[in-house]
Amino acid sequence: MTQALDDLLDLLDLERVEQNIFRGRSRSAVVPRVFGGQVAAQALVAAGRTVPDDRTTHSLHSYFLRMGDPGAPIVYTVDRIRDGRSFTTRRVVAVQHGQPIFHLSASFQTEEDGLEHQAGMPPAPDPETLPTAAESLPRYADRFVDEGVVDRFLQARAAVDLRYVDEPPYGTVGRPREPRSQVWFRVNGKLADDPLLHVCMATYVSDMTLLDSVLLAHGRGGWAVGDVVGASLDHAMWFHRPFRADEWLLYDQESPSASGGRGLGQARIWTRDGRLAISVIQEGVVRVPR
Repeated sequence: MTQALDDLLDLLDLERVEQNIFRGRSRSAVVPRVFGGQVAAQALVAAGRTVPDDRTTHSLHSYFLRMGDPGAPIVYTVDRIRDGRSFTTRRVVAVQHGQPIFHLSASFQTEEDGLEHQAGMPPAPDPETLPTAAESLPRYADRFVDEGVVDRFLQARAAVDLRYVDEPPYGTVGRPREPRSQVWFRVNGKLADDPLLHVCMATYVSDMTLLDSVLLAHGRGGWAVGDVVGASLDHAMWFHRPFRADEWLLYDQESPSASGGRGLGQARIWTRDGRLAISVIQEGVVRVPR
């Protein structure tokens, strides 16, 4: 296990203050605010620690309410909404400085047999044939607003091996493309067999690139280039089949719409052997600076 992954696991290991109250801390992000994927993953950890072991996460729905302060602890309060025979529902509110910054509802289910079908996995090159972030990011250094962006990107994503199939938005600035993006990802190291841990890691990564496809449709490079400003508004995930976040996962993303200063991204995540593991939808603020 790499030190970066060990640090991320430590970040997700929340302190239990009381039966339904947990406290987490933050890490430095690429921008001076709490990374949305971090607060979502931590909230899911808090919810999962109040659920029986025989129930796994099947969905989450969340809203980003305020910008998080990376220098202050985050308190997560869990509301045990429902404990049924098959499903368990939890609501989590993340608070900083006396104000809610994030809200999550998550549902957990016992294992069941049922009808089975799935969409087909799209074509994608083998992940090992694609350049790593350390190999590709320095090529774009002259397009970013400051020289430190590359180092901040690499530091923030050191726990995850994330590889773009095609050029990222900052690689094709000024050239609108089809609003679709693919990345392969896995964490940089071996994880324990706890299903909640793998779900939380996928939740963490899912907020890294989902709005790329919005930018691609308009030839925008993103906040690091300085031609848009944005932030996540809401985030929803459905977990269909078991997967491991320490094995390659294909994140196939597209944007069906952008309007009113907002952009919508939707995606599916497949295991390397073609099983549809997760569906994701996110809307974010995407504004052109004046």
